[in-house]
Amino acid sequence: MKLLLNLFIFIPFFGFIISLFLPKKNEGLISTATVLTVGLHLASFLAYVGYWLSIGAPTLNIKDMVLFGESDYEFFIDFTFDKIGAVYLVVGAFLTFLVTLYSRSYFHREDGYKRFFNTILFFYLGYNIIILAGNLETLFIGWEILGISSFLLIAFYRNRYLPVKNAVKIFSIYRIGDVGILLAMWMSHHLWHENITFVKLSNYELVHDHLQTHSIIGITISLMILIAAAAKSAQLPFSSWLPRAMEGPTPSSAIFYGSLSVHLGIFLLLRTQPLWEHQLSVRILIGVLGLSTSIIASGIARVQSSVKSQIAYSSISQIGLMFIELAFGLEDWALIHFAGNAFLRTYQLLVSPSVVSYLIREQFYNFVPRPLTLEDSFPKKIEYSFYILSLKEWNLDSIMYRYFWNPLKWAGRKLEFVTVRRAIVFFGLVYVIGLVCEYYEDSIPEIIKYLLPYCFSLIGLIMVLKAFSERKNVFLSWILIVMNSFWVVLAISFNEHFSFEDVYIYLSGIVIAGLLGYICLVWIKKLERRIDMKQFHGHSYKHPKIAALFLLACLGVSGFPISPTFLGEDLIFSHIHEDQILLAFFTALSFIIDGIALIRIYARVFLGPHVKSQYEMAYRSS
Repeated sequence: MKLLLNLFIFIPFFGFIISLFLPKKNEGLISTATVLTVGLHLASFLAYVGYWLSIGAPTLNIKDMVLFGESDYEFFIDFTFDKIGAVYLVVGAFLTFLVTLYSRSYFHREDGYKRFFNTILFFYLGYNIIILAGNLETLFIGWEILGISSFLLIAFYRNRYLPVKNAVKIFSIYRIGDVGILLAMWMSHHLWHENITFVKLSNYELVHDHLQTHSIIGITISLMILIAAAAKSAQLPFSSWLPRAMEGPTPSSAIFYGSLSVHLGIFLLLRTQPLWEHQLSVRILIGVLGLSTSIIASGIARVQSSVKSQIAYSSISQIGLMFIELAFGLEDWALIHFAGNAFLRTYQLLVSPSVVSYLIREQFYNFVPRPLTLEDSFPKKIEYSFYILSLKEWNLDSIMYRYFWNPLKWAGRKLEFVTVRRAIVFFGLVYVIGLVCEYYEDSIPEIIKYLLPYCFSLIGLIMVLKAFSERKNVFLSWILIVMNSFWVVLAISFNEHFSFEDVYIYLSGIVIAGLLGYICLVWIKKLERRIDMKQFHGHSYKHPKIAALFLLACLGVSGFPISPTFLGEDLIFSHIHEDQILLAFFTALSFIIDGIALIRIYARVFLGPHVKSQYEMAYRSS
């Protein structure tokens, strides 16, 4: 029975691969293949759950394959199945099946018909990997797949400005959540001295003994998980991204941001509950975060002029209540609440295109004055202040820009003197000096030896900050991102003398993807003469194949699971010592910012309105 868990990964995987080779103009074949894939998955899973319940609903765990192993480290794929996974998979399979049926007619004669169904199957693959994941490493594979499929679905109408702009913005928030997962994985390796599974995490004695002697590390891991969960589930201060995600098509809004993807923060907390449930401070923080989000999101939802935005904020409010339920230890309530909210929001979003006409008719023929509400009992100044703040969405976007994005851009702009030639010369000279220092490591004073990893990691971080803020030279931005990986490797090499195989696995993906991306940029520049990042150029309109190749290159450099860079990132973190928190933070932050910078390059060069369009284009979001 354990081996059958692989079936629920293989069905969407093979369905996705088959869909890639179907003819673009055959809508019936494309939609039928998608519906059959999801329908077969739903039917087989319902049969599996029925048998699983008949034998007493045991917790299943299977160590599927070892991708890489050393004497003190092992990266393996692990799958687990219990009542949490059963609820999430039943809801996910049923709603995905409904949305694919709905989308068959909704996207009829749409230019991106095949692209939409390809992305839905890709999303469904990532969703199943997350739900069946038995450890953080396996979960992170699906987490990354969901991130990129979310970006592609929001930017589905890629010839428009706002969908692409909001897709980049939301992908950036997702990457902040990735920092939490990466650091939680790194600290977990040092806390447990192994790649721990969720099943082993349920062992109370094991967790209690480790947290007794490493309580600070335990709390920090829990906080990193909470950051990842809050970013994924649009809790404060990340709540403003969910309504922006509604720029995508209505079916993708329903499946992603109404029902499945937005509830994965709850799933992450449920899976890691044995770690944080005995940490009172973390439980209080989860409860306070959920309560604050619920109150603020409820107020914002009531003043929205857009139906989809109102649904989005209402969903955020309900997820805040689920955070409160988890803080009180009400796991079963949270699962029931998830299922109910997912079905309700999917229904609301799917009928949202029609609801406006219904409301207009009701307004003319059945008008009823607004009844008195709770806030009417407050003093008028408080009531009006609350409404004004809700109309401004509590300035959540402004707060994120002022205290996170703008400082990063400011730091990058201070490096205006960096050019391609200077970057290469500096990289060559300083990198050679670093290699010499690493070779003669025994002759270097201890204090310098201690500081060198931080210095080289900081240089890499500075390079990606410059790449992130660069708006003129796209080649400079790409080269700096690739260089960052070499600085990370050099920084970690001073920690311990690990085998070259670890470096080879990591850099092989970087070099291949880096060269592919550079060739694509040279190719598009030769064809179009002008590429920069001051605006969206929309070159995928004329050159879709180059755009697809460049996207694959971006995914390879950023450590997406399709490349050895993904495995290499985990190997790199395994060589950072537990007392080198700053080094781990520099490394994680550079990985995250380079991912944002890469997607930004792709979006600016290949997405948006085509630069040669005869129509006027807007360059500011509302």
